[in-house]
Amino acid sequence: MQLKESQVAVLEAASADEATSVDALAAATDLPPETVTGAAFELEEADLVAVSERVDETITLTDEGRAYATDRLPEVRLYETALEAGADEAPAQMGQVIGQSGLEGPQVDIALSNYARKGYGAIDSGEITADPDADPSVDAEANALEVLPSDEETAVERVDIDEKTLEGLERRGLADRRESTVREVTLTEAGVTALMEGIETAETIGQVTPDLLTGGDWEDVEFAEYNVEADAERFDGGNVHILRQTAERVKDVLVGMGFQEMEGPHVDADFWINDCLFMPQDHPARTHWDRFALEAPTHIDDLPAQLVADVERAHREGVGADGEGYRSPWDEDFARALALRGHTTSLSARYLAGHEIGEIDPPARYFSVEKVYRNDTLDPTHLLEFFQIEGWVMAEDLSVRDLMGTFEEFYAQFGITDIEFKPHYNPYTEPSFELFGTHPTTGELVEIGNSGIFREEMLEPLGVDCDVMAWGLALERLLMLMYGFEDIRDIHGTLCDLELLRNTEVTY
Repeated sequence: MQLKESQVAVLEAASADEATSVDALAAATDLPPETVTGAAFELEEADLVAVSERVDETITLTDEGRAYATDRLPEVRLYETALEAGADEAPAQMGQVIGQSGLEGPQVDIALSNYARKGYGAIDSGEITADPDADPSVDAEANALEVLPSDEETAVERVDIDEKTLEGLERRGLADRRESTVREVTLTEAGVTALMEGIETAETIGQVTPDLLTGGDWEDVEFAEYNVEADAERFDGGNVHILRQTAERVKDVLVGMGFQEMEGPHVDADFWINDCLFMPQDHPARTHWDRFALEAPTHIDDLPAQLVADVERAHREGVGADGEGYRSPWDEDFARALALRGHTTSLSARYLAGHEIGEIDPPARYFSVEKVYRNDTLDPTHLLEFFQIEGWVMAEDLSVRDLMGTFEEFYAQFGITDIEFKPHYNPYTEPSFELFGTHPTTGELVEIGNSGIFREEMLEPLGVDCDVMAWGLALERLLMLMYGFEDIRDIHGTLCDLELLRNTEVTY
């Protein structure tokens, strides 16, 4: 019997008494695993070997998981510090407890998002309490980190950890679970007989070369058979993220509705982000708990002096004969402080003030689809950064009916026709309302945006003397309604599910 060299090597290395994995055969024959796999399937067709398959699932700690296995989970460290601060007897200042815990950066948000969820205590209005009956020693995730080896993959079936806890570790990015197909080869009786009778190595050519063609030798050689059914290594090519595809589609829709696109800085002065929007400087959303301030530089140098004076006057005194303003402190140094924008309405303020492209005459329509940054608690509908669909229309005699009609036209382009509205309060719009859509999977109402007619106290300092209706919509929430995603962390952020993105059919 004549066989290819790779087939002979695999046949001689295989055993009739026990199954041998492809990796073991590759090591024994000095052949690549894919060559061994191909040879094994060819031998199986000739009934010389039997090939079996099984799926092995392994788990290993990530770098973050290994760090927490050593230093303890952030929520456990926060709880222990809270106990030391006496929060089990009386509420303690959260900032002080966090500072004493040694938690920094993302660890703070992680601790806060898991603290109440695990029953360690409560966080409310900047104060933290600790449940004296909570017991970190029974924290399933913390115990799992201690059980899992820190530097090697372990078969899931060999660890005594329940599925819910494993899913929690994986969702938090503390452990990585992987599935792999293991193929094993066993000699059949026919294979043993063939080896006993003797096997010759057939000289075959696996690839056509220029020399074979030009010299004419291709007519005299034997070519190896090509198995089109053999498994090949998978290569996932790059493509445009579904979030980016939807953003581009949103832009196309708005341009088709007559809008022009705005551009502007991600880092901006609080003046543009909040003060121009008639947001009082003592508003809770303007504290360090809700914004990301810059360490260097800390302040902007260039602001239009007259506009600053007009905005300060609106805050202190109000606008018009009946205006009262906020009668609260207003500090220009605070207005000059730099931060990551919490909404793209800062772009609207820049454009409406004529600061970005010069004075704009009505009627006018502008939009942006850009990233914003908020110090929110992570959950299925909130991230620290997300994309906002900003838009505004400047014209005479605008009404809420015009605003609602614009939304109905926009969302209809994406097959969403069940938009609902709810009255709301914003410092910079009156009237104001939120938008909701029905989630296609859960049937629950999902907040998808905020909107209203800009107040006179905002527009008058900017030099605008006609109506402006405006909105901020969440791009990720639009995807939830379009595709049925229930957790935006599956499509955006460090926990992004790549397989979900690769397999989701894009609608356009």
